[in-house]
Amino acid sequence: MTEHLEVPIAGAALLRPVRAGNAFEETVERVLQAIRLGVLGPGDRLPAERELAARLAVSRATLREALHALAEAGYVESRRGRYGGTFVTGTEPETGAAEQQGTEDSVEDVLVLRGVLEPGAAAAAAETELTEQAREHLRSQLSASSGSALEEYRRKDSRLHLAIAEVTGSASLTAAVADVRSRVNGLLDRIPLLEPNLAHSDEQHERVVGAILDGDPEAARVAMAEHLAGTAALLRGFLSGT
Repeated sequence: MTEHLEVPIAGAALLRPVRAGNAFEETVERVLQAIRLGVLGPGDRLPAERELAARLAVSRATLREALHALAEAGYVESRRGRYGGTFVTGTEPETGAAEQQGTEDSVEDVLVLRGVLEPGAAAAAAETELTEQAREHLRSQLSASSGSALEEYRRKDSRLHLAIAEVTGSASLTAAVADVRSRVNGLLDRIPLLEPNLAHSDEQHERVVGAILDGDPEAARVAMAEHLAGTAALLRGFLSGT
């Protein structure tokens, strides 16, 4: 087992340096991804401008332009005063038709990638020598997901799946899981939330986390694969041929 001393912060993996050439666009993408995956939740304040620009390796002017665009779109808002800053708004704007259109030909591509990546992440987490901090991180995200209101379920579900990657200690794996989860969420937004499925997912989450905490990588892999198969069946059923 590999010893892991601290729970890595998902924000460090998501709010990572952008590539040269499309700094504005990738800055918008990074911040949106952190919001949509629940790393930055409603009411949360973004890191200070200087810190966030340094994390993303962009100029403060580029960051301001990106945040202004996100504010105009309704994702963030600026507040002045002693406790001011840039905050995530309480309600995410509805997904537009153009954004939905971009996912129509990607169902199988996303499901294959996710089916390889996330069971492996679960097994890696089970192989990691978890500290009590890491264990509590998993338990708290599991509890938050299981007890969430219907309208918050997908965000809390995303945070749990990210937490599994986080406790491995690999920022690269966390970033990869975040990327595929963003694509999955684009598909999930196009199908209804079905309460029996959510209850089943909660049970499967319990098995996945239980196997990780027990240090059983094969059980964690199998439980995660079973969990993903259920989601894949719904996505194929609702979206195949659309």
